[in-house]
Amino acid sequence: MSQLANIEVQNLNHLGIIAGIIDEIGIVEIINEQLGIKPQEKLNSGIIVKSIILNAMGFVSRPLYLFPQFFNDKATEHLFGAGIYPEDFNDDKIGRVMDKLYKIGLSNIFL
Repeated sequence: MSQLANIEVQNLNHLGIIAGIIDEIGIVEIINEQLGIKPQEKLNSGIIVKSIILNAMGFVSRPLYLFPQFFNDKATEHLFGAGIYPEDFNDDKIGRVMDKLYKIGLSNIFL
């Protein structure tokens, strides 16, 4: 019985399949190549874009400051990597990445 008390259940739902497709296509690497990676960042731009895609596929329409709330019951370490938690996705970081994407141009990146 004590082993069951330590179990934490987290959802993947359809997001696991979408995350797998994103990884297979290499979207994270493409974004990081275009926008660059800063060594001090916990979340690079590619992971932020992946999280934006997963959030959109969750069919949730919420402001950016509620972004971490979407991932509260999701297995973020499985979707994004070890040590990545819902509270890491803040609206400031997401906004900065979106600004960079706008400056470069989404068509340029994805073509």
